[in-house]
Amino acid sequence: MAEIDSRYIKYENYVNRELSWLEFDYRILEEARDKTLPLFERLKFLSITASNLDEFFMVRVASLKDMVHAGYSKPDLAGLKPEEQLRRIEEKTHDLVALQYSTYNRSLLPALRQNGLRIVARHEDLTEEEAKFADEYFRSNVYPVLTPMAVDSSRPFPLIYNKSLNIAALIKEKEKPDQLDFAMVQVPSVLPRIVEIPSQAERVVILLEEIIERNIATLFVKHEVLDAHPFRIMRNADLTIDEEEAEDLLKEIEKQLKKRRWGEAIRLEIEENADKRLLKRLKKELDIHSGDIFAINGPLDLTFLMKMYGIDGFDHLKAPRYTPQPNPAFMNEDDIFTNIRKGDILLHHPYESFDPVVDFVKTAARDPQVLAIKQTLYRVSGNSPIVAALAEAADKGKQVFVLVELKARFDEENNINWAKTLEKAGCHVIYGLLGLKTHSKITLVVRREEDGIRRYVHLGTGNYNDSTAKLYTDCGILTCHPQIGEDATAVFNMMSGYSEPLHWNQLAVAPIWLRKRFLRMIRRETEHAKAGRSARIIAKVNSLCDRDIIAALYEASCAGVKIDLIVRGICCLKAGIPGLSEHIAVRSLVGNFLEHIRIFYFENDEAPEVYMGSADWMPRNLDRRVEIVFPVLDDRLKEKAIHILQVQLDDNVKAHVLQPDGSYAKIDRRGKSPVCAQEQFCEEAMEAVRRRRAMEEPADKRVFIPVEGEAEQ
Repeated sequence: MAEIDSRYIKYENYVNRELSWLEFDYRILEEARDKTLPLFERLKFLSITASNLDEFFMVRVASLKDMVHAGYSKPDLAGLKPEEQLRRIEEKTHDLVALQYSTYNRSLLPALRQNGLRIVARHEDLTEEEAKFADEYFRSNVYPVLTPMAVDSSRPFPLIYNKSLNIAALIKEKEKPDQLDFAMVQVPSVLPRIVEIPSQAERVVILLEEIIERNIATLFVKHEVLDAHPFRIMRNADLTIDEEEAEDLLKEIEKQLKKRRWGEAIRLEIEENADKRLLKRLKKELDIHSGDIFAINGPLDLTFLMKMYGIDGFDHLKAPRYTPQPNPAFMNEDDIFTNIRKGDILLHHPYESFDPVVDFVKTAARDPQVLAIKQTLYRVSGNSPIVAALAEAADKGKQVFVLVELKARFDEENNINWAKTLEKAGCHVIYGLLGLKTHSKITLVVRREEDGIRRYVHLGTGNYNDSTAKLYTDCGILTCHPQIGEDATAVFNMMSGYSEPLHWNQLAVAPIWLRKRFLRMIRRETEHAKAGRSARIIAKVNSLCDRDIIAALYEASCAGVKIDLIVRGICCLKAGIPGLSEHIAVRSLVGNFLEHIRIFYFENDEAPEVYMGSADWMPRNLDRRVEIVFPVLDDRLKEKAIHILQVQLDDNVKAHVLQPDGSYAKIDRRGKSPVCAQEQFCEEAMEAVRRRRAMEEPADKRVFIPVEGEAEQ
């Protein structure tokens, strides 16, 4: 493989991945600030920014702090050492949090009040009647659950769990007025955080911590409460597992999950105006740096707004709920295997239903002709019908092999439980591969038919999770193409044993082969452009931060290849820089659905190739994970995939375009018709169903539905 040209790998050509991720959270926050959106959708976006920031600190900031503690000083691809990254993150996150609460206090709270919903910001704002209700609610429902904790010479500072909401208090004994003590109480997560107060004039809600703070004096009898404020901490939640030393990976991960609750404190949020003595005690006990303390002007942990989104009676302030449509290929009486034999089927979620994927596994479990089912599971739902079907298949005596990836971050506990369930049912379960995460999405069904053994395969860009499939945009292909079936068998043999195929027919698999495949295809476009042939690259990924891939794209741009990148989150590439990336455009779409599809288009001198898969253009996906990228072979489906890309490139409503200075800007669409890709895909899915149903009508009752550009008859 050709060496990377050193001109393209200078520090100044790259953006730090952590700062780029924060830019992504800013883009989500921009949706929360967009007054053209339904009010409750704005609440949802603000909640997402808070949830994202929590994970960012628990994983990314925690990792950087580990590097600093270990004396690691190697710069990243943008030339920043860990300490410098932390300094810049500190500055940017404080600005982000300030903007979050400005949005909440100055925009969302007044708008909610105007629409008949009052969130009581502080318990001091309660009316006399409301206060009476809150106090009675505390006595009846809250007080019996609470465990107040005082700290003195006989009672050490309590363990404060990661992400738990607590109230810290500065108290003094009435008989010893000169002695100050620290006390706290955890806000119980077993009780609803949002409490509705009966009211005739408007809907009124208050947060549980405000009710507790109002009544906190009842928890510390014979003491005077001088000051009390909610606080919350983030801890290092990145698991450190020595797989070589771990005899049983499942037990080792279970042990590490418990440690996650009391890892190093890396962020403290506390209500602003807290007494300095209270803050000093927390800072000392938690051993936390001043820059990691966030004084919050409002309720801590804005993720409660997602629960607020579910409050009834405000549907008019929400976007209309979309129901995933059936894929027309299955709108007949044939079973799923018959339909797949007719030709490959492309599924586009959540616009099209995830049901065929569930049905694929369920039908295979019950079909007496099916001999074996093999599947990888990365994240599944809490009550997964796919796991139930796999267990049923094993119970019926079929060969069932499941790779359950225990190292799926924040889903480890869920996956441990599923692994145990599947093992008890008689499935052969492995917990991932040593040193690698298995992130690929593949299911293989081996079936005995009249003409011999046939292999049916599902390949996807997203998880086998029927719940998130309604929220994430993903694609999948159902096929019985012999070469893909052969490759699928090789994938599972590689996972379960030590075999390695001599070659792959159609699939590209990480960590060994995929990087080279991508670089080869990018450089092929470069050579086409240099020779004056047709060359273009379109890639849709979640993240782009691999140095070699970016350098190859820079080289292709300098050769004249037109490159369009649709990157949801992290993008370490600089776009539109003369002499480097002037032919590269980058856009990010933030909408009601989470963009999760990975699609890759290479024009290849007018013989285009299209691929989909589970891998982003990140070192972890290309080098440290088992990933699968698969070709779209059927010409019809290839056109559909290209259409998905083109509609996203046409989006001028939700698209944010990367500027040469590293900022993102929405498109000025003055004088242009609005194009929202997600809304268009919803319409197209519903239209496809209408057409299919119209075809079922008797000929004399059939209504003619013209295709686009076709004159009505």
